[in-house]
Amino acid sequence: MSTKNHSSATTQCPCGTTQTYVQCCGVFHASTQYAPTAQVLMRSRYSAYVMNDFAYLRVTWHPSTCPTDLGEHDDASVATKWLGLSVQKTWQGAQDDEAFVEFIAKYKIGGQRVERLHEVSRFVREDGRWFYVDGAFLSTPRQ
Repeated sequence: MSTKNHSSATTQCPCGTTQTYVQCCGVFHASTQYAPTAQVLMRSRYSAYVMNDFAYLRVTWHPSTCPTDLGEHDDASVATKWLGLSVQKTWQGAQDDEAFVEFIAKYKIGGQRVERLHEVSRFVREDGRWFYVDGAFLSTPRQ
């Protein structure tokens, strides 16, 4: 899915809020604002996955854990159709600059059966910006 498919002022944001993409994740993808919370960053990263916006995923991934290859050239990234996001809960870590977001994302690869990605993601805030650090699967996606 391309960014153009979500650039309309009336298109609902893929992250699941009631706002349009332009009002919601679009401002973060366009680098006009930083996500104010870990949950907002997680939602904007989900939207980036929907749109195959690997540049945004890279700049929001903490440099200490960001892989050199995010799968930009994999057939699976093109064939993955993200179907929806459900945030389960969000909580602060031991320090104010650490947060966790538990979510479930549904997707299909190559038109096959619906899969669920159930994860707790860890985020840190540095110099006022939130970054994704890593995550732990709560249920393993079917292969």
